[in-house]
Amino acid sequence: MKLNDLKPAPGAKKARRRVGRGIGSGNGKTAGRGQKGQKSRSGYSKGPGWEGGRSNLIERLPKRGFNNNQFRTFYQVVNLRDLNRLAEGSEVTGQTLKDAGLIRHANRPVKLLGNGPLEVRALSVELDNYSQSAIDAVQAAGGTIRNPEVKTSKVDATEVGSTAGDEA
Repeated sequence: MKLNDLKPAPGAKKARRRVGRGIGSGNGKTAGRGQKGQKSRSGYSKGPGWEGGRSNLIERLPKRGFNNNQFRTFYQVVNLRDLNRLAEGSEVTGQTLKDAGLIRHANRPVKLLGNGPLEVRALSVELDNYSQSAIDAVQAAGGTIRNPEVKTSKVDATEVGSTAGDEA
C-alpha cells in the first residue's frame, strides 16, 4: 500500500452545499437566507455582545470608580521565599530570575516582596522595585540592594504627618 492508494472512509467526505445555483437545487434565489434584512446581506456579522439591537449589557451597567490602568506600572512579583532557589552570593536580576523560571519576561519590571523566609545568604539584588520588608530581609541576611532609592510600596507615616502639619 502506498500513500496515493489511501482513501477516506466511506461517508467521511460530504459534498459542499452549493447555494444560489438555481431553483432545482432547493437553495436557489435567496440561497437559504430568507427574504430581506441585514442577515440576508453579504458581510453580515452578528459579533460578540450583540443583543438584537438593544443597548449592550455592558453599556447599561453603571460605571463606578476611577481606572488608571493606562499609566499604571504592572510588575512581575517575586517573593523572598522564591529566591531560595538561587545559589549563595548570586546576583539577582531580571535575567537570572527568568533563567530560574521565577518570571516570564526578563525585560519587564520586577518587584520583590517580603513573603516567606530568606534562607540564602549574601545576595546582590538589582530589581525595579521592592517592598520595605524585602529590603530589610535581604540586608539582614547579609545581602545588598543595588538601588534601594526606588519608591517602595509602603508610605512612611512621618512623611505624611509632616506634610499635613506644614499645611495647617
